[in-house]
Amino acid sequence: MADAPAAKGPPAAEAVNTAVDDMEFASARRDLAGWQSLGWRAAASAFVLWHMWILLVDPVDPTVGRAVHVFLGAALGFALFAPHASGTPERRVPWYDWLLMIPCILVPAHYILDADGIEMRSFMGPNWQDLAAGAVGILLVLEFARRTAGMVMPLIAVVFIAYCFIGPWMPGILFHRGVEWQAAVVELFGNNGVLGTIVQVSASFIILFVTFAAFLQASRAGDYFNDLALALVGRARGGPAKVTVISGILFGTISGSAVANVVASGAFTIPMMRRVGYDRATAAAVEATSSTGGQITPPVMGAGAFIMAEVLGRPYTEIALAGLIPALLFYLANYIHCDLNARKAGIRGLAREELPRWVDIARRAYMAAPLVLLIAVLLSGYSPFRAAAIGILATLAIMLGTSLAHRMMMQKQGAGAAVAGAVLDMLRAIEAALSGSAKEVMQLIAVCAAAGIVAGVIGLTGVGGRFAGMLLDIAGTSSFLAMAFAMVVAIILGMGVPTTAAYAIAAAVVAPGLIRYGLDPLVAHMFIFYFAVLSAITPPVALASFAAASMAGADMWRTSVIAVKLGLATFIVPFMFWLSPALLAQGELPVILQAFATASFGVFLLACSTEGWMLNGRLNPVLRLACFAAGLMLMVPESWTDLAGLAIGLAILLWQHRTYPGEQAA
Repeated sequence: MADAPAAKGPPAAEAVNTAVDDMEFASARRDLAGWQSLGWRAAASAFVLWHMWILLVDPVDPTVGRAVHVFLGAALGFALFAPHASGTPERRVPWYDWLLMIPCILVPAHYILDADGIEMRSFMGPNWQDLAAGAVGILLVLEFARRTAGMVMPLIAVVFIAYCFIGPWMPGILFHRGVEWQAAVVELFGNNGVLGTIVQVSASFIILFVTFAAFLQASRAGDYFNDLALALVGRARGGPAKVTVISGILFGTISGSAVANVVASGAFTIPMMRRVGYDRATAAAVEATSSTGGQITPPVMGAGAFIMAEVLGRPYTEIALAGLIPALLFYLANYIHCDLNARKAGIRGLAREELPRWVDIARRAYMAAPLVLLIAVLLSGYSPFRAAAIGILATLAIMLGTSLAHRMMMQKQGAGAAVAGAVLDMLRAIEAALSGSAKEVMQLIAVCAAAGIVAGVIGLTGVGGRFAGMLLDIAGTSSFLAMAFAMVVAIILGMGVPTTAAYAIAAAVVAPGLIRYGLDPLVAHMFIFYFAVLSAITPPVALASFAAASMAGADMWRTSVIAVKLGLATFIVPFMFWLSPALLAQGELPVILQAFATASFGVFLLACSTEGWMLNGRLNPVLRLACFAAGLMLMVPESWTDLAGLAIGLAILLWQHRTYPGEQAA
């Protein structure tokens, strides 16, 4: 592979963000100017502060809180997102979007002003105001989702809404007796639909942790994590690719979007990988896969894990613990693939002078304090709300201390002037983080509300139960076919939509069948969660792969195929914890440790098989097949398969060591 031309540096941040906006959003964000920009930032900051107040200080009625969350969020979204993409970003909000904001205010006002009446009519039947608010609210949600998340999510919701009325003419398991439009509006908009559990998670866990991530970025912790990854593995063989993997672990876990992870680190890591010799598609695939892995990495695991905790009624720490081993296996597989690819291509690491010094890394170790505190508070048994709040406070302290030290040391200011300047810097950073978190949460609010519509239709029509019966019928023929069918459905439902919505929809459709089949609810939901997340790198619609390919100037399809190869172990791991929950940290500690150790060696053998390389030389086709079989054996949590896989794997290692005793390049 040839090096990228030295003259070409990283793509401009503006171009990168524009390309990714085109991928992830239906239309370009407006670049508001003047008083409209100031007004939007103030309103967005107030929106986030209100959520923090009701979550941490003074709760409000849940239904009222959800209505305000969705529709004031939609009002902000209609100001920020234009209805159609244009060559240049719009600088002002047009008159028709101002009109569209009026019903966004009236819908939550109905819930605030008539809360008691709405509760009473939940038993007696809705009045015309309830029906009008519900019908208008559903239309607003569909447009909100279209603007912020593209056409796929609202189209899915529209198909499900139509299904409410065409059910009497549908064949087989899709048949139902039909639904009156009044009942459909009430159910699809109320506490079983738009204002249901999924939006409750968005209005609590998601917005608080997105805010934490925004504050962490404002403190430049992301830069510190990148520097730490560079110092750790930058000089290693294929160092820049390994840096991408490590930074995915450190930063990816606190982001709610795989594409956002690509944006955050790709502008830095992709040019760095190109510079040492990685081809465009491989560099993009490494970034896409590592960024997607952040969605399954504790402690935060993207927004979908919060929905899982709420649906299962289990502590979030239990969900995070269950996700630990699969996440480690995912990144271990990525790291091994990067190393093998570098061995084949003869790619070296970065020069020492290009790397940050360890003494500088040590001096800035305090930058990791918010994330460490977050993990410590979660493990101590406190609520995720308190953990996020403490993390935000720690970030504020870091920003204040950093600014104060800079002013006193670099600008030679007096103590009073330095403190005043540092406080002013921190206030600016707080405003930027609050408005920035509102901007990032827009899409999540929209897709959660649209996913609520889908969940409402499933509950109203009973199609979920019939789908579960079909899954049981398939399982009667073959358990493996039933699980493979569930995998395919989860990936298809997740194509083209953000991972949060992908999991929410797949959980509503697939999870009941898996649970009725006999799976533990945690295993069933984790199985669905992993494949919904992996839809971000799975062709034909792979948002994370396409975004990374756009940044690298690579072929999208080749990038997606390589990304699937890098994430191959994660496609297999869910089937393994279906066979034994030990890989979800369920059971006795010795059994869990054995399952993790053997699965790790299995991941290594699978990577060698797919790359066609082990140690210092190529694997012939027979050895590749043997490696693949041994890897699968080791990943099955059974003693006899572990022993057989271990014997075959060690024999192949010994053969390769004797055949290729010295380091060779392709």
